[in-house]
Amino acid sequence: MSADTPRRIALLRHAKADWPEVSDHDRPLAERGRKDAPAVGLKLAETGIVFDLALCSTAARTRETWKLAVQEMPHRPKTHYEERLYDASLGELIALLNETSDEVSDLLVIGHNPGMHALADALSGRAEGDTLARMTRTGFPTAALAVVSFTGSWKSVEHGVGTLLDYWTPKGH
Repeated sequence: MSADTPRRIALLRHAKADWPEVSDHDRPLAERGRKDAPAVGLKLAETGIVFDLALCSTAARTRETWKLAVQEMPHRPKTHYEERLYDASLGELIALLNETSDEVSDLLVIGHNPGMHALADALSGRAEGDTLARMTRTGFPTAALAVVSFTGSWKSVEHGVGTLLDYWTPKGH
């Protein structure tokens, strides 16, 4: 694929998690999270994007979010469970994107805050309609989804490279 290849990345924060007496990494979804995860799967299907790859944090709540969301999607992308997504900083997230093969046009990342919000904000140099204003106003709550487009290689992903195409939260639908 050439340097002018259009690409899209969807950034999904895990759905609402419970707080049982387990390690943070092992926290399951709360009842609301189990309702919101399929809704975000329907939203992902509605975008019409056929993802080539899904990168999912190894934390229980992200894996459970993905398991429930993907059941609502007509196309199930190859999934890679990535330890480095758990508690990743903005710099670490950009480095992960830079490692993505250029064979991947459309990528879905299922992770955590503050990283998902920071990444969506950092990549979005431009926005369509009021998407950036809505994201700024609501923050990036659980099960929030941002879709960003850019042109070029994954190795060229950096601050301001993309356009925020869509921003969705379960409470906003």
